[in-house]
Amino acid sequence: MAESVETAPAAASDESAAQEQGLSAYVYGIVPADVQVSDDARGVGSPPAPVRLVRHGEIGALVSEIAIDRPLGTPDDLVAHQQLLDATAAEVPVLPLRFGAVTTSLEAVADELLAPHHDEFLAALDELEGRAEFVVKGRYDERTLLREVLTESPEAAQLRDEIKGKPEDATRNARIQLGELVNQAVSAKREADTDAILDRLAPLSVLTVVRDPSHEEDAVHLALLVERDRQDDVREAVDEYSRQWEGRIGLRLLGPLAPYDFVVTAGQEGG
Repeated sequence: MAESVETAPAAASDESAAQEQGLSAYVYGIVPADVQVSDDARGVGSPPAPVRLVRHGEIGALVSEIAIDRPLGTPDDLVAHQQLLDATAAEVPVLPLRFGAVTTSLEAVADELLAPHHDEFLAALDELEGRAEFVVKGRYDERTLLREVLTESPEAAQLRDEIKGKPEDATRNARIQLGELVNQAVSAKREADTDAILDRLAPLSVLTVVRDPSHEEDAVHLALLVERDRQDDVREAVDEYSRQWEGRIGLRLLGPLAPYDFVVTAGQEGG
C-alpha cells in the first residue's frame, strides 16, 4: 500500500517540510477511505511522482506532490492523470477531479477539500459503487458515407456532376451548396445511427450521455454508466453493431473509465 496521510498533528511537520521543499499537492480524484493504493502507482511529473492517499473520515483523495513552480499541461501529464483515474475506476468508485487541480499542501487537501464536502462526496461514491463509465465511438467510412449521401440525394448527385472536371472558381457556389447538403445529410445520419445504437445500449446502462461529435465524420459518440456485472452485455451489443455496420462505421468501445461524464466534484464546479 502507498503512503497515506491523516488529518492529525503528526502530519503537520510533514506539511511544513513539504512547503520548505517547494512542494504542493496535485489531486486526481476522490475514493473511499479504505482504498489500497499500489506501491507502484505513479502520477504526473518527470519523473512521475508516487501516488498516495490523503484520508478524512470515510473518504480519501488520490494525490501526489509536485514542485510548486512546475508548470502543468504537457501531454504526458494529461495521460498520467487519465490513466491513474481509469485504472482506479476499474476496481473501485472514483470521483475524478479536473486535470490540473492543485492545493497548497497535503493537509489542505484534507482540510479544504475533503472535510467540507465529506458527506456529498461519500453519497456520490455510494452511487457509483460497482459502476464505471464506457465510451462508444463510431466513425463513418468516408467513401461509404459519400456514396450513401449521393445515392439518397438526387440534388447532391446533380451538383457533384456539375462540379466534376470544372475549375474551382467557376463552381464556387455549387461547391458551397453541395457541402451544405452533405453536412445536413451527415447530421441526419449521425442522429439516426446514434438513436439506433442507443436504443440497444440504454437498457444495459444506468445512465447515458450523447457527446457532441469531435470530428465531422463521427457517427456515434456515447458515454455510458454501466454496472460492472453488465460489461460483457455492453461489449456484446457493441460487437453486434460492429458486425452490422462493417464497412460503413468503425466502432470502438473504451472502458472501464472514470465517470467523467456523470459526476461533478468540487474541483470541477465552474469549469
